[in-house]
Amino acid sequence: MCTNSQDILALIPQRPPFVMIGTFVDNTPDVTRTRYRVNEGNIFVKDGLFREPGLVENMAQTAAARAGYVAQQENKPVMVGYIGSVKNLEIFSLPQVNEELETEIVVINQIFDVTVVKGSIKCGEKLLARCELKIFISQSK
Repeated sequence: MCTNSQDILALIPQRPPFVMIGTFVDNTPDVTRTRYRVNEGNIFVKDGLFREPGLVENMAQTAAARAGYVAQQENKPVMVGYIGSVKNLEIFSLPQVNEELETEIVVINQIFDVTVVKGSIKCGEKLLARCELKIFISQSK
């Protein structure tokens, strides 16, 4: 299941220039993966590096893509979500422009409109960042 960058916009409420994922790679009930090639024009790129807020947003948008995919499968509208909290954020390295990131989120808990996920971002085999996110789902886009 590889959804291209055009189709990714159907899964998330974000719009350019605030799109931090490029391809929806895989989804199971508890694990979702996306890819993103860092581009020079990204609002979180500074001095050729994709900065910390972009990494967190990349993980959050991967969670949003999961929610959007599930909504589509159930013939429901894509919902808007918000980062409620970021816990245990660890950033080991910042990726450079043109590097491809693979992001994975694992659902830890989901109760009503709150989902807790563990996210991680790799570039090849190198772990760049990880954290736990609490995502709140709000309203239709």
